[in-house]
Amino acid sequence: MANLPVGLVSHTRRVQTLYKKAVRSLEDWYDRREVFRYHAVLMRQRFDQNKDICDMRVAKDLVEKGEKELFEKQHWHPRKFPESPGGVAYGREVVPPDWVVDYWHPLEKAQYPEYFARREERKKEFMKAWEKKYGKPQISTH
Repeated sequence: MANLPVGLVSHTRRVQTLYKKAVRSLEDWYDRREVFRYHAVLMRQRFDQNKDICDMRVAKDLVEKGEKELFEKQHWHPRKFPESPGGVAYGREVVPPDWVVDYWHPLEKAQYPEYFARREERKKEFMKAWEKKYGKPQISTH
């Protein structure tokens, strides 16, 4: 959900996105490099023919037709980058949270004395800033 577009998208950005998706679609269809490059050059020529159109109604209509054509001609099994959403390795690397370092053994912490000294200073600074913004935590005994 984090990579959904929000807000308004300019015409230029729509054209750029359409071009990139079109070239990626060509990569899905043509696995030989020289064949792909030939079709990519033809695709670029189609975009360059319409780059000087000043009437936004015509330009918008062309983009919508291009998006429709791209949808109709998309590959039945598009390639996905491994680390991208939908890829085989998306979200595979687990980044441990920061508090895990607090539970290191003292002998492990002794190997990095400067880091842990600075870490303790930053933790104190963070606590001061938090208390300044939100106040001291109220301990209620029921």
